[in-house]
Amino acid sequence: MSTLEVVWFVLVGTLWAGFFFLEGFDFGIGMQFVLNARDQKDREALYQAIGPNWDANEVWLVSAGAAMFAAFPFWYASLFSGFYLMLFIVLLSLIYRGVSFEFREQMPTIQGTHVWENLIALTSFLVPFFLGMIFTAMVSGTPIDARGNLSAGFFDYVTPFTLVGGVAVSLMSYIHGLNYTRLRIDGKLRQRALVQLKYLYPVLLAGEALFAVLLYFYTDFIQTKTIQILALLIILVITTLIGWFLAIKKQQEIAPFILSGFALMAVVILLFVGLFPRVMVANNPLHSLTVITASSSAYTLKVMTIVVLIALPVTLVYQIWSFWVFRKRIVSHKVIE
Repeated sequence: MSTLEVVWFVLVGTLWAGFFFLEGFDFGIGMQFVLNARDQKDREALYQAIGPNWDANEVWLVSAGAAMFAAFPFWYASLFSGFYLMLFIVLLSLIYRGVSFEFREQMPTIQGTHVWENLIALTSFLVPFFLGMIFTAMVSGTPIDARGNLSAGFFDYVTPFTLVGGVAVSLMSYIHGLNYTRLRIDGKLRQRALVQLKYLYPVLLAGEALFAVLLYFYTDFIQTKTIQILALLIILVITTLIGWFLAIKKQQEIAPFILSGFALMAVVILLFVGLFPRVMVANNPLHSLTVITASSSAYTLKVMTIVVLIALPVTLVYQIWSFWVFRKRIVSHKVIE
């Protein structure tokens, strides 16, 4: 196993973690079009909160997929062929989500605008839900043959573990979005977000406990990497507990938002740590794809590394500048004390 192969495995994991941190609160804001907004002023405030950044945040998904394709083509081929239907739903949801943001502005009636806003809420739930299912299915074992071909059936997709994974990622994204609402929007929306957080944080903690139990039964992570996985599970729970305390008891905004994002990243890191040195877990351990068997040539990895060292800093600087420019709070409805 070469150093570049390890570096690119870590980089792919980092890109996915960055995507869930940044796009996670976008999904959470999108779900609030139905679950938190009460009128058109609320929905307009939600749109303004992510309007300048949502499409840039999705670049991390494109980058993660491109990195998998270029650095680990056999991983990409097995994953995207075996989970074609679920990934198709994700892709379709992303398309309709992007279209909905644009079309809601063009509707001549409020009813027409609501149609697209409801579609934003639906697709903002579907994307993290199915990505959560895909990631948990990928680590729990799939029917991969000796040639790396994956032919998954319904019950390879849908298990208690994958369903909990899908719901957990969606719930964590929604909580992340509620924390972003408190950070970016003043008024009644912010007040209702806090009320929802009071009830959702305990639900999330219960879900994390269930996830840890199912992780033991559906993967070999705890058996093979006991210390690392238990440490990451503890970090996940502690991050959630501190975020809950700071948001509800201390009425803080920035720290809970950062912590809810870190919780999403902790899940991704946990899955990648448990996978390594594999990239796809097969039901037959001999057929599992590894970093070595799935990677591109050394020359390809070297060229890609040079490109990333040039492009990644530019992308990060641009996104930081973009968030700084649009840092001003948005007011939906003023709250009368």
